Amino acid sequence: MEISRGFAAPGFEGVRDLFASLLADDSQYSAQLAAYRDGVKVVDLSGGPHVTPESITGAYSCSKGVAAMVIALLVQDRLLELDRPVSHYWPEFGVHGKDRLLVREALSHQAGLIGVEGGFALEEFTTPKAAARLASARPSWRPGRSFGYHALTIGILMEELCRRVAGESLQQLYDRRIRKAYGIDFFLGLPEELEPRYRDVLYNVDSPQPWLDPLSLDGLNSNAPVSTVMELPNQRVVRAAGMSAAGGVGSAEGLARLYAVATTGVGGDAPLLAAETVRVMSQEQVWGLDRSSGLDNAFAVVFMKPHPSRNFGSHLAFGHEGANAALGFADPAYGLGFGYIPQRQEDGRTPGKAHRLAAEVRRAASALS
Repeated sequence: MEISRGFAAPGFEGVRDLFASLLADDSQYSAQLAAYRDGVKVVDLSGGPHVTPESITGAYSCSKGVAAMVIALLVQDRLLELDRPVSHYWPEFGVHGKDRLLVREALSHQAGLIGVEGGFALEEFTTPKAAARLASARPSWRPGRSFGYHALTIGILMEELCRRVAGESLQQLYDRRIRKAYGIDFFLGLPEELEPRYRDVLYNVDSPQPWLDPLSLDGLNSNAPVSTVMELPNQRVVRAAGMSAAGGVGSAEGLARLYAVATTGVGGDAPLLAAETVRVMSQEQVWGLDRSSGLDNAFAVVFMKPHPSRNFGSHLAFGHEGANAALGFADPAYGLGFGYIPQRQEDGRTPGKAHRLAAEVRRAASALS
């Protein structure tokens, strides 16, 4: 297959060549890739039989990084303080030993709330009903003493904190202050009129990722119309609600532009986030063995951080990957905003295509410095 959209700025030709080689090596490989450097788009590529330059698709937990931009705005606006207990904003949460859990701890997977007994109905996830059930739940470990990936419930935590301090939903705030304001082609709640742009994520039903499967963590109940996390964005109810943990859909260009808007600004505009906000939100909070997955992990406030098995950027980088091996991040050391979304599931736990492409983007950016 050939590249169907092939913009690469001078100095980034190596990125285009690597992307073209991936297409040549696999006739079914389909993906989008984009990058900004210092607020200027330097890469915008797409290719493969299952994707078009205009299509959008599921990015799974990349949605967490998108939603975290809303949390960053709440912190920047001083509506939300990371070192206050969650129960300061959400009194009902302060039961079963959760009364002293700080916001920064809850939003770095330390709450011990990986699910609730019986699981959630799919349509519950973005509602106050899900938040009420999570608030009354007994944690699986002593809050703040360990961490484990809250694959779906961290979205419930973010959404309820937003409702409590901002008086509107996280999805509404994202749409108003970020997506529409900066022309971001990534959605937490896909409007029905844009459904023709959506392409289902393709995945191998014989190759599950049990460490990410919410059913194994009481994330979904047995009546849910999905049997694996991979099916989530292919459900219209999930796309429409914009589940902030895993229901976002968009393009790689949208992800890259979001991270650029947030950290460097685009088109001469000031960055969305002040340098101090970026520092606070991207500071590593936990590192080591993840109790949920049994694998090594590192998190800032919501955002993933690079580590030896997820080497997507410098120590300053922050972002989030998705279950199909999608990846979005900012790397202030290089002035980069990066987005990659494959149409077909890849292995996200090895140094795969996203990491190879990210390394080539960094190499090109460094050579131009």
